[in-house]
Amino acid sequence: MIKKEVFIGLLVGLIANAIGVYLAAMALGNHQDIILALKNASAEGFLGKLVSLGAILNLITFFIFIKKKQDYRARGVLLATVIIAVSTFLFKFI
Repeated sequence: MIKKEVFIGLLVGLIANAIGVYLAAMALGNHQDIILALKNASAEGFLGKLVSLGAILNLITFFIFIKKKQDYRARGVLLATVIIAVSTFLFKFI
């Protein structure tokens, strides 16, 4: 049961991050195609910053789960944030 709740939180965190990246790319990419915006961000070297901006939605979902007393789902969101941070770090330096 606990693993299921953490997994749900992980999925919610990853989806929230993907939506956040989409919104940040649309806002900063002058409403161009998402693929083109991500390619331009990668070419210009700020894809990691774009992904970090997308993680702001994880903060919101984390506090929603905390407020609803769903601590294990909040742990899943935190785990998703750590996974995104490590992958961004690896992407930037490798």
